[in-house]
Amino acid sequence: MTMSPAWYVRRLSRMGPGEIAGRAADTVRRRRWRSAPPDCPDVTGARFTATLPEGTLADLPADAVKRLVAEADRLLAGQTEFFGVVREDLVAPDWSYDPKTGRHAPQGYSFALPYRDEERSGDIKQIWELSRHQYLTVLAAAYAVTGDERYAQRVAEHLRSWWAANPPLHGVHWISGIELGIRLLSWVWIRRLLDGWPGAAALFEDNPVARNRIWHHQRWLAAFPSRGSSANNHVIAECAGQAAAACAFDWFPQSARWCRESLRLLDRQLRRNTFLSGLNRELATEYHGLVLELGLAALAEADGAHVPVPETTRLVLLRMTDALAAVVDNRLRPPRQGDADDGHGLVLDGGGTDRWGSLLATGEAVFGRQPWWPAVDGTDVRTGLLAALIERSERTVTRPAARPAHFADAGLTLLRGPDGIWCRCDAGPHGFLSIAAHAHADALSVEVRQDGVDILADPGTYCYHGEPAWRRYFRSTLAHNTLELDGTDQSLSGGPFLWTRHAVSRVLGVDTAEAPGESVTSWSAEHDGYRDSVHRRRVELAPRERELTVYDEVRGPRREVRLAFHLGPEITAELTGSRAALTWSREGQERSALLDLPAQLTWRAHRGESDPPLGWYSAGFGRKQPATTLIGTGTADGTQGFTTVLSFREAGTGRRR
Repeated sequence: MTMSPAWYVRRLSRMGPGEIAGRAADTVRRRRWRSAPPDCPDVTGARFTATLPEGTLADLPADAVKRLVAEADRLLAGQTEFFGVVREDLVAPDWSYDPKTGRHAPQGYSFALPYRDEERSGDIKQIWELSRHQYLTVLAAAYAVTGDERYAQRVAEHLRSWWAANPPLHGVHWISGIELGIRLLSWVWIRRLLDGWPGAAALFEDNPVARNRIWHHQRWLAAFPSRGSSANNHVIAECAGQAAAACAFDWFPQSARWCRESLRLLDRQLRRNTFLSGLNRELATEYHGLVLELGLAALAEADGAHVPVPETTRLVLLRMTDALAAVVDNRLRPPRQGDADDGHGLVLDGGGTDRWGSLLATGEAVFGRQPWWPAVDGTDVRTGLLAALIERSERTVTRPAARPAHFADAGLTLLRGPDGIWCRCDAGPHGFLSIAAHAHADALSVEVRQDGVDILADPGTYCYHGEPAWRRYFRSTLAHNTLELDGTDQSLSGGPFLWTRHAVSRVLGVDTAEAPGESVTSWSAEHDGYRDSVHRRRVELAPRERELTVYDEVRGPRREVRLAFHLGPEITAELTGSRAALTWSREGQERSALLDLPAQLTWRAHRGESDPPLGWYSAGFGRKQPATTLIGTGTADGTQGFTTVLSFREAGTGRRR
């Protein structure tokens, strides 16, 4: 995917004067560095002291350690999977190779490379992911818990290979700040976890090549921070990586300044990127998880090094943790809202470890749990390691006394019913900052689950670069459980990470029960994305009847309508006229529901269609599978509404309770 001149004009229009000036200065610096790159200072006597407290490893849960070692053994055999692509070349990886397309990224001065052009560079996400070195943190953790030097030796081989193949400012791994920040964080933990290995010092602090690469990563991050309309999760990763490296690798003349400045910037950006309610402002749930992981990792480094951290940093991370505990369903699955690219801040666990349960476990260890928090049954390695470094704050903070159901600032409302019925209603801002990079055109969409199973599903993200038709589809209005007018999106896209006009949503009313499951709860909202027409929606959940009702209304001139309901991949649907019989199973038990659709629309089921895309579900980045989508077509003239009723049946009987 290459960017046209028109895209650059649209992108420039979303920047303010300060951002434009900063980017101009960055351009000048990049050109200067091409001929006169900065020099790494010579240092002597470097030592690594950022070790784990004694006894930390012995206290890790045995089952989590077992999963970790199993994952490390798979990696040791050269096997892993990134974004749906299985790799078996990890014994001696090629750092510029994309296994998805079979292409190699070009070499040369980093800032001159066409990394967005898949035809010339391959899928850059595939290439970058391996070089985050998060698989190496798993191998290093396996060494730490077993003492098996095979893991340490493989880590050393790969780091030396990477450092040799990627000199400063050469190749695609020196282009994006988020990649450098996350890589630094991985290197810090690799060094910490290898501390008992006799070769650790020779690999890191006594190795001039390692010191050079570590310094150049930090110098790069200090020079090229994400700015203005791009200061989203990327700037958090940059600050977290910079802070971690400056605390743990405090070997350079600039280390103290980099540590101080990055922690100050991290605090400011965490506050800017987070609503007061604790939800991430990008309104993309996976980025909430990423930012929380990064923030906790940076806090661990600062506390471990006894470097002061602003209390507001802890407060934001606490609020984010409480917000996560509030929004997950009964199986600890959070909303599938906005973009998701499977990005993690710090990986120290094996396969099968629940990401969201791990974050809640860490939150409980660091901040303490509230009585209304959901129970976390799983175990993980990362919680014990982070909690060993993070200091518990003695400051008294007011926290929600009951589980929040309505997040007014984020426009997110949850309706809950018996048997794990969970409904997310969306009337929030259209993403974050002027470009809303990770937003979808999903105003007034709903997402419904029962016992963790997607019934009315958010289809997900699937891809960023290289497949523009699929990128357009998965972020479109039609790809969400909402209403589309005249075949157009509610918000106007200017590129794969750019929205030039944002629909504005407004919550009209919320009634969430004090005791969910006892009385009818409801939500209503509207948005102005269609200019001369207003889409208004009301959702009611009657828990005793196990019935969810969606009322849609279009106020304005006569318009063509498409109303979409996307079913989860586990759902089988039989559509007869305007009624769909839904069936699925959960842990061997048959379940069912009836979906009564507006009769004034003409309904059709779509599944796995590619031209144009329709009827798909993406469980993770780079992966998609056919799923049933029900589309109703017709007209709206402002005189009638559309009513949809989802009735859950009693498990195993087909009867409504």
